[in-house]
Amino acid sequence: MGYYIDLINISIGKYRNILKSSDLLPSRLILKDDIDGVFNIIKKQQIKNVDELQNALKNKNKVQNFSKKSGIPEDYLKILIREIKSYRQKPNNIKDFPGIAENVILQLKIFGIINTLQIFDKILTPQSRNEISNQTGINENEILKLAKLTDLSRIRWVNHTFAYVLLEAGYDTAEKVADADYKELYEKVKKLNEEREIYKAHIGLHDMNLCVEAAKDVSLEIEY
Repeated sequence: MGYYIDLINISIGKYRNILKSSDLLPSRLILKDDIDGVFNIIKKQQIKNVDELQNALKNKNKVQNFSKKSGIPEDYLKILIREIKSYRQKPNNIKDFPGIAENVILQLKIFGIINTLQIFDKILTPQSRNEISNQTGINENEILKLAKLTDLSRIRWVNHTFAYVLLEAGYDTAEKVADADYKELYEKVKKLNEEREIYKAHIGLHDMNLCVEAAKDVSLEIEY
């Protein structure tokens, strides 16, 4: 599947069911209003999957045209495209992760690697991690750490700081986060931050539940 979730493989019917069962952000709960009716209209526009829907709504003009043609309110479509785009958040920059040595950042930059998307294909297996370690001179353990931070960065809404927090809390892969009890994860992260003051933002139980649910969408392509 690659770094991102393949939106072509999510049919419109499947996506409707995903939204129905999702614990959405409060600002996006409108997406559940008459969801069956809305998605039946979307199907009638010959939209078969989420990738096609994203292309149909990819700019302001297209949203306006789709709204006029379908009768679906613009405000609804704007929130819908925001939700879809959250599947493809910007990759995290390697220099922004706490605890990554300057020489590691510089060495990767020489090889054209500055973010998690660019390193993804190079850290998928123990063999590929060994190769990049030999090419760059970066210790294999450091490469493995970057692989895990990259894996965690594929979870929606997980920025560079929170990827590091999850790693330090012992939830060092997307699979471990997906399998976690969100209440237990919340307590471990809260305790870690109280001890080390890694971040200042408030991360609540609801946020942690969203994180665990989002991790379930990530394909398990990295071999450990």
